[in-house]
Amino acid sequence: MMANAAGNIFANLPPSQSEEVFQEIIQGKRFRLERIISFGQATAVGQWYDQEQHEWVVLLSGAAGLRFEGEEGLRVLHPGDFANIPAHTRHRVEWTDERQTTVWLALHYTKSEAAR
Repeated sequence: MMANAAGNIFANLPPSQSEEVFQEIIQGKRFRLERIISFGQATAVGQWYDQEQHEWVVLLSGAAGLRFEGEEGLRVLHPGDFANIPAHTRHRVEWTDERQTTVWLALHYTKSEAAR
């Protein structure tokens, strides 16, 4: 999508699917913004995300449970809740709402050298 494009983040949601849908909204040199649409999916058993870039996520609709390695308990997210996930922080999605579509915005970013 182009930087000057406009629309509605909830427009054109696909019908329920067996896999999550990842849609890039905009990308720059040090960031990528994507819409993630979940339909009750979770990270595969035993799998952890360990990403090269930082990730900031906000839940716009639905609900989800995030688990971070080394943390006790689960972070349950509802609309408006967000989490910043530093690079190489192992994490997983334990569940997403099976009764309604869960829509996320995920900003993947790299800090500039000056900000480090």
